[in-house]
Amino acid sequence: MADDQPTIAKDTVLVNVRTNTSFQGDYNNIWSWVPSIKFRVNGPIESGAQLYVQFSLPDDPKWVEFDCDTGSIEKGYWWKTEGGGVNLPEEKGVRYTGPVNFRIGLRNELTESDIELFKGTFEVRKAHSGEVGPEAAEKWVYYVDEDWALPIGYVFLEPDGDEWKLPKFNAAFWIRGDYSVLDPHLFHQGKEVGKVMFDGMEIGKPSCDEELSALPSISVGESFPQKAIWKRMKASFNNVRGWNQTGDENAGFATPPFLLCNNPGEYDLKVLRNGKLARSIKFTVGPDGKFDNGIASANLLGNDRVIVPVKVIGDQDGVWNREAWKTGAFYGNPLTGFEAVS
Repeated sequence: MADDQPTIAKDTVLVNVRTNTSFQGDYNNIWSWVPSIKFRVNGPIESGAQLYVQFSLPDDPKWVEFDCDTGSIEKGYWWKTEGGGVNLPEEKGVRYTGPVNFRIGLRNELTESDIELFKGTFEVRKAHSGEVGPEAAEKWVYYVDEDWALPIGYVFLEPDGDEWKLPKFNAAFWIRGDYSVLDPHLFHQGKEVGKVMFDGMEIGKPSCDEELSALPSISVGESFPQKAIWKRMKASFNNVRGWNQTGDENAGFATPPFLLCNNPGEYDLKVLRNGKLARSIKFTVGPDGKFDNGIASANLLGNDRVIVPVKVIGDQDGVWNREAWKTGAFYGNPLTGFEAVS
């Protein structure tokens, strides 16, 4: 693709489905689904351009198409948008399960152009609602299988407020299942440096990034494994900073923060889940304090987050497809240069 054309940041694409308590518009105890999508576009986006998404089924190649809110932006900036879901008519609802293809396009009436920015495939599955009785037989909750996401994580810095003088270290990773007690610990060459407790305050407890989590629109039955939920969690370490340019050695803390720029070498982020080791995320900080491995730039993601492999440990995520990332990552658009760890 030409340098002056927009690109989709594929690690921001999230396809989900909305379960409708109707089928083809009729409320008859038969449930169906329609698609929804969120994504980010790296500019430039020209004036007059319109983003749109098409979804196709094996027997209906023109099943659903809708426009997404589109803004005009310059190169070096990005546009976030979404569409589908509750905004689609219930008459479009289907009961199909299996692979579904989609494509993101950009058309412009002013330039008489129409280009494809992204295409992919996702897997729709279903789980029973848990309701009982003869009238509940076809009350299925539909969801997208996101097993490909579990081995893929991120480490990155964020400014403290609006300042980059003391950027905070963060990590993001996926879990399968409902909320858990997650407890992250950052180690540098075998010594813990990122603590959950710092200055008497509890920090580092991961929070759920709802924007990039796959949750069924209706809860499934309690007995269904991991409740058909995939969540991306974010952990922030208040005492681990990229550098300190505040002029204050302690940067306002009781003791100086741990600085990545002064401590090159191997790091291992270990995450306890309900008291048991569940994740290990390893990365390397160079002598210059940087930890970029080139994967994000090679995949035209348009951000500074460093993509790292995540080792999934234990059985708290249930039975999942550990090979899904090879072909299913980012809906059939695997990362160049990425290799999962087992």
